[in-house]
Amino acid sequence: MADLCEGGNEPPGSIKAIIYVINIFKPVFRFSRDENIVRNGNIKIGNLSFEEVEKFKYCGATVTNINDTREEIKLRINMGNACYYSVEKLLSSSLLSKNLKVRIYKKIILPVVLYGCETWTLTLREEDRLRVFENKVLRKIFRAKWDEVTGEWRKLHNTELYALHSSPVRNIKCRRLRWAGHVARMGESRNAYRVLVGRPEGKRPLGRPRRRWEDNIKMDLREVGYDDREWINLAQDRDRWRAYVRAAMNLRVP
Repeated sequence: MADLCEGGNEPPGSIKAIIYVINIFKPVFRFSRDENIVRNGNIKIGNLSFEEVEKFKYCGATVTNINDTREEIKLRINMGNACYYSVEKLLSSSLLSKNLKVRIYKKIILPVVLYGCETWTLTLREEDRLRVFENKVLRKIFRAKWDEVTGEWRKLHNTELYALHSSPVRNIKCRRLRWAGHVARMGESRNAYRVLVGRPEGKRPLGRPRRRWEDNIKMDLREVGYDDREWINLAQDRDRWRAYVRAAMNLRVP
């Protein structure tokens, strides 16, 4: 921000407080969710003009003005569907083994869906959407099963799919913990660390608080046996933290 202001007009102090993200490569910005802030549309810093938008792409991920990851997860699932239909003939082919089809899913489809998942704040609804998507792919891979009781072919039940392949939620928990440990060990001069430990000013809006990213980290740690709130101090010990990350990878998530 200071670099942009050199040689140009100094922006008002209120702008410094309310701007959350500025994308230098695309001249756009977004404001915080505070409804009491008076917005004047575009702003100009030096020779650069920034357009106010509700969302924009940054490093391949969607950034919104209310810090909501639901839209990004929905977009990722849609992109995963497009990738799935591009290789659907391979997944349904009788010439390929099931192990090879699972590898195609892991190497081609799953990375598209889980891109940037380290920063996602997941609720049960989003977890269910991810499971529904993966179950669709797995049913295409493992095909129908002969039911000896009814004497008919039927689709595999969810419990049978869980036994055949782990849920994508487990991968998200593992990658999220790994990234959280990395951020917790950053110095105070790093922006990511300051965002993690910082406390925004102002009052929280009425209603039930939304689940935060840090809440997901604490929930993941409780699932692997760590129930202390001071997880940032724990992350300073790389060996212990790595053990919890491995434990998260071995979780049986339904």
